[in-house]
Amino acid sequence: MFKILKGGRLFSPDDIGEKDVLIAGNFIANIAESINPAQDYGEVEVIDLRGKYVVPGFIDQHVHIIGGGGEAGFASRTPEVMLSHVTRAGITTVVGCLGTDGTTRHMVSLLAKARGLEAEGISTYIYTGAYEVPTRTITENVRNDIILIDKIIGTGEIAISDHRSAQPGKEEIKKLAAEARVGGILSGKAGVLHLHVGDGQRKLGMIFEILEETEIPITQFTPTHINRNPYLLEDGIKFARMGGMIDMTSGVSPDAGARKSIKPSQAIKYCIEKGVPIENITMSSDGNGSMPLFDEKGNIQGLLVAELDSLYQEFKALVKDEGLKLSDALKVITQNPAKSLKLYPKKGAIQIGSDADIVVMDKDLNIEYVFAKGKIMVKEGNVVVKGTFE
Repeated sequence: MFKILKGGRLFSPDDIGEKDVLIAGNFIANIAESINPAQDYGEVEVIDLRGKYVVPGFIDQHVHIIGGGGEAGFASRTPEVMLSHVTRAGITTVVGCLGTDGTTRHMVSLLAKARGLEAEGISTYIYTGAYEVPTRTITENVRNDIILIDKIIGTGEIAISDHRSAQPGKEEIKKLAAEARVGGILSGKAGVLHLHVGDGQRKLGMIFEILEETEIPITQFTPTHINRNPYLLEDGIKFARMGGMIDMTSGVSPDAGARKSIKPSQAIKYCIEKGVPIENITMSSDGNGSMPLFDEKGNIQGLLVAELDSLYQEFKALVKDEGLKLSDALKVITQNPAKSLKLYPKKGAIQIGSDADIVVMDKDLNIEYVFAKGKIMVKEGNVVVKGTFE
């Protein structure tokens, strides 16, 4: 029931120095210079973390939890995600989505998988919809889904500027954004429109036009895969400097075979150099989704699977290779997505009252412990809680 994390260097994600953290059940109950076990509380687990970094659990806002893909036929459909694949990467909160396939993948199945992962110990949310427009929903429309279904916090991933999209017109995207916004207002949720942006030359042009023509605020749009190619990255920089939130995809990089892409850590550093505030950048993995490689005529040339672990690897690269402060690198995968999705400070922070989602790393940024809602999922680098069928 009670755990005391002793003496670690605490990042909330801001660096607040060496502190003790008291976990009571699912929540962070206290943060202080020194916290000692109280006899009246019964058994208290004390974990010595001196010389370690104590940071918020990572948030991955784009995961194909029931699998994705299918662009190379039925045999290319990726499998469902397993719990340990999430937690061993330091991820304690995921947002599940559908992708290209909204026919053999279903919103009800996505919701059920999210509930299953939550029962196994992590925190889960989902987007309603898929690539196509009109998009897939559980109720009659996007607005109702967001209002009536607790786990649905927005709509996505809706595809634009991509040969696999439904080629939606501007009016259709306007309507989706408006429905998501009103759904969010009436339910107290973010109501974001999470946009898959492909390799098309139109890039974010349609979104810029919508922002000029309507009253919908820029915060309702979250374009992802911004590091897919250099010209999309430049559009993303323009969008972020206008106040928008741009999402890099850790699973898309030259190392993974996406030849036109920019390594996510390098793309983030470049955005900062171009004047984008770190607070306007997030990163997600596209985990468990397929990464089809197409030629200029749209013919498939290869198929990869995005790994959830890429989020952690690119976070490390931000610090070790690009020279970002640890607190800034953490914001990209903790505080920033939490604020964009209206989950902060319950998620994305180590504060009194926050969920006890915590990652402990050594000075080389190797993960040693992962706590999800106060429960130890990874201990001394080893997964100790596995999914039902692992």
